Amino acid sequence: MSKQKPNLIYILADDMGYGDISYLNEQSKLFTPNLDRMARQGAAFTDGHSSSAVCTPSRYSILTGRYNWRSALKQGVLNGYSKPLIENGRMTVASLLQAEGYRTACIGKWHLGLEWQTGSDDPTDVDFAKPILDGPLQHGFDYYYGISASLDMPPYVYIENSRVTAQPDRETVSTREEKPMGWWRKGPTGADFRHDEVLSNLTAKTLEKIDEYADRSFFLYFPITAPHTPILPSEPFAGKSGTNLYGDFVLMVDDLVGQIMRKLEDKGIAEQTILIFTSDNGCSNQANFPELASFGHNPSYVFRGHKADIYEGGHRIPLLVQWPERIKAGTIVDEPVCLTDLLATVADLLDVPLPEDAGEDSVSNLGVWLGQFASPLREATVHHSINGSFSIRQGQWKLELCPGSGGWSYPKPGEEPEGSLPIQLYDLSADIGERENVALAHPQIVKQLEQLLEQYVQSGRSTPRVRS
Repeated sequence: MSKQKPNLIYILADDMGYGDISYLNEQSKLFTPNLDRMARQGAAFTDGHSSSAVCTPSRYSILTGRYNWRSALKQGVLNGYSKPLIENGRMTVASLLQAEGYRTACIGKWHLGLEWQTGSDDPTDVDFAKPILDGPLQHGFDYYYGISASLDMPPYVYIENSRVTAQPDRETVSTREEKPMGWWRKGPTGADFRHDEVLSNLTAKTLEKIDEYADRSFFLYFPITAPHTPILPSEPFAGKSGTNLYGDFVLMVDDLVGQIMRKLEDKGIAEQTILIFTSDNGCSNQANFPELASFGHNPSYVFRGHKADIYEGGHRIPLLVQWPERIKAGTIVDEPVCLTDLLATVADLLDVPLPEDAGEDSVSNLGVWLGQFASPLREATVHHSINGSFSIRQGQWKLELCPGSGGWSYPKPGEEPEGSLPIQLYDLSADIGERENVALAHPQIVKQLEQLLEQYVQSGRSTPRVRS
């Protein structure tokens, strides 16, 4: 076993469904050979969850180990001009690893707010010649290269560390009418920026960083821009999936994973590198579910709903972890875990105690990775939809504190059928599709879960307090 601390690469897909990985979906019409190889060589999780059904909140939780609804953002997402969401001084996975001697880099979609310098009270009145005052470098990263938010949100500029790489010299827009899947909002665009090149550029930069960092322990956080809109598969992938453009874009994601795996092997560091692949939430309806269904493919697999929803399809995500040195190949994990768990897992791995004000909702998954844990790992898991609706899951029971999806699928908020109960309770062991609301039949379960959620909210944490 290597004496060097293990490297960590965290690939975060944007709006990719559990059912989009062929290893996880026996009926998938997409073939993802690289992700499948990663699963066979490591661990595949069947019950992994993001803390939120949309992207900004999930990213906050991944880096801080804290539920997103404890932050200033109570619903929705940020945009490319938003102020920073991560609080000053809050520990992140990156700052913990940086303090432990790791080189740390973030390459890709930040979407956690930036402190742009502006010429007025208008947040879009950015002086792009001035440095960003608060961004990834202020939250534990030695290096950053990427974009401020989603690829359909302006401003469309590359940022390296705290400065844009080229001044905006034009405004670009692609409407839904022009390209139903390839659209983006109008906004200032850098002289070196083309939407259809972004994913490839970010991948190339990541490969370069692995070359640069290979001789010392490193953490590389790689939040990619795909398969979120604009859905823009490059020429080698156009038509390759046999489904639609979304399917083609998923295969482009699979290919970049393969490029990273090969790079690790070429550098001789695959054995001592923890490689994680997951998604910030479920698949978006921008993928055109009816069209994909015509090919027999469902990105949400057997789960109800999709991105934005409180239902499983909103937050049950693909999660693969490969670490050849320690994780047994072909491991299948059915234990519920959450993406908030990364901080506690890294701290456990390095035997670093977390302070009282860090990782309040993070539970170490190290024992799960190594097959040495007592079930249940988590007491319960809290989820959040785009409109701020809550659910809490404990064992087989999932309580949803809203009458519908809380998001974009039927029934949307305000469109619930007359007579709908204000809450939903599902027994996931018998009803994974969340079709039979059994709240009236199990009032004691409802009460217990409501009380537990209230306890989590009031105490400011869902994990035990650190004993001095």
